[in-house]
Amino acid sequence: MKRLFCLLLALVLCLSFAACSSTAETETETETEAEGEGARPVLRVGMECGYAPYNWSQSDDSNGAVPIVGTSNYAYGYDVMIAKYLADFMDYDLEIYQIDWDGLPLAVQSGTIDCVIAGQSITAERLETVDFTTPYYYASIKALTVAGSEYENATSIEELAGATVTSQLNTVWYDVCIPQIPDVNALPAMESAPAMWVALDSGTCNLLVTDEPAALGACAVYPDFVMLDLSAGDFEVSEEEINIGISVQKGNSELLDQLNAGLATLDADDFTRLMNEAISVQPSNA
Repeated sequence: MKRLFCLLLALVLCLSFAACSSTAETETETETEAEGEGARPVLRVGMECGYAPYNWSQSDDSNGAVPIVGTSNYAYGYDVMIAKYLADFMDYDLEIYQIDWDGLPLAVQSGTIDCVIAGQSITAERLETVDFTTPYYYASIKALTVAGSEYENATSIEELAGATVTSQLNTVWYDVCIPQIPDVNALPAMESAPAMWVALDSGTCNLLVTDEPAALGACAVYPDFVMLDLSAGDFEVSEEEINIGISVQKGNSELLDQLNAGLATLDADDFTRLMNEAISVQPSNA
């Protein structure tokens, strides 16, 4: 009898242990599912992190900079401000990926990132391979020279005749604007904005063509740079070439609609205010 009692007691203990284990496993699974359900989706944004004041990299998170995935650096600038605003509007977490300018279209086409927020003009050529949001900035074209150059007081592109000029690779500034300068000596396009600034500062060229925010940012870093007023005869460009938009994978209408809904809550004054703020905190090495 005593032996039978012990066997029954052992059986009860085993069943109790199994029940507790099953309950614990169920609770763990439930907690994991709850955590998965509560996790926010991630907006993966690509940019150069080297095109101030649109975007740049820095060593800390000052002013609200965002970590750059896979590096110890942080990204900030106008594009990051817009990305943060849109991610909050959509209730997404934000990840910033540093990608060379020429590699950005392929990255969004392949799905490596969800969108590009990098000062891209909404051109017909780009619309063949990606979709764009409504503009999040309207960028006028500017020419830069250095104080004391023969072009310092130019007021039209005709007065820029013979200049040695460059701009950034695969931009309307290089492809569309520079050829409009009479007898221009067009140097090869530069891979990045900082490379342009160095070219002008070192005397490799005596003129640059870029957009107004980039020109203002450059002048903030290089006091000898002069932004020209070409109101007597400016560059001729279409509206699409000065409208800056966010590109997404072709056909991704869901993300496009979400981004456009967020942009619709901002107006031109908001864009100007944010850009001016970005210029004001741009580091000297950006």
